[in-house]
Amino acid sequence: MSFPIHMVARPGAAISYIATKGGQIHVYDGNTVSGPILNISGKVSGGSEQGLLAIALHPTNTSRIFLHYTNPSGDTVVSEYTMTGATAIDSGSERIIFTHDQPASNHNGGMIQFGPGGLLYVGLGDGGGSNDQFGHGQNANTLLGGLVSLSVDGNPNPTLYNMGLRNPWRFWIDGSNLFLADVGQNRFEEVNVVGMASGRNFGWPIMEGQACHQPMSGCDQTGLVIPVVVVNHGNQSTCSITGGVVYRGSIPEINGHYFYSDWCGGYLRSFRWTGSVSNSTNWTSQVGRPGNVSSFGLDGSGEMYVLTNNAVHKVVRG
Repeated sequence: MSFPIHMVARPGAAISYIATKGGQIHVYDGNTVSGPILNISGKVSGGSEQGLLAIALHPTNTSRIFLHYTNPSGDTVVSEYTMTGATAIDSGSERIIFTHDQPASNHNGGMIQFGPGGLLYVGLGDGGGSNDQFGHGQNANTLLGGLVSLSVDGNPNPTLYNMGLRNPWRFWIDGSNLFLADVGQNRFEEVNVVGMASGRNFGWPIMEGQACHQPMSGCDQTGLVIPVVVVNHGNQSTCSITGGVVYRGSIPEINGHYFYSDWCGGYLRSFRWTGSVSNSTNWTSQVGRPGNVSSFGLDGSGEMYVLTNNAVHKVVRG
């Protein structure tokens, strides 16, 4: 299995699904990876930040699986496939729900997840390049640089739910809280925690992290979301934050912790959210650095995994 990129659990079953950047979906039963049960490699582009980027299962109908990928033209596609069983997907059943032009091969965002009310949320980056060169971050008339909500039944009605994002590489909805990691440019990586209300502005390119972003004229922070965690590039081996999950598994010491990492740094860090950051912990000395961390995932038992560009690692109690 080459370049695992995302992992989701099947509700009510002891299995989960692992997507690869190249366009495959595999089954994991807690011991063995099998498949692929779907291969759309001919439909996805293989550029630097392109490919099959995320998958999501419908919260109440497990025969419906959703994919977020970039097509051979490099544009964003969100589509639905029909599952004909826990380990089978009808490859001819694709129904495209949403597409969006992408002006560059990076900053595609990539995450999808269902939230309260059954809407599907899609993370989109600012279109690529540096300093928000296309002017999308603070443009309410585009969906780029935003968290987009979609209906998966009837009219998708794609809506700019939140804006001001550079490249949201993984968000996680935990009850009424949204944990969103946004990739910085040269100085800062960030994690934001907000409620599930629309109309948020995460500040890019006015802000990078908690600091004013110099190429942007002026620095009016009125109404902007200020990140709760900032990782300074400084002398650290960090370049691109990888957002994770809130752990709700069997290890009590980390229950309720939100975990995150970095593509270059490969660290493992976490905190609890109690209205503010608490119990902030760096676990790296205990677990090591597995490599280029691309994502996090959960299995059917709620246990957590760290995905790199060439492996899937289970987090276990020491």
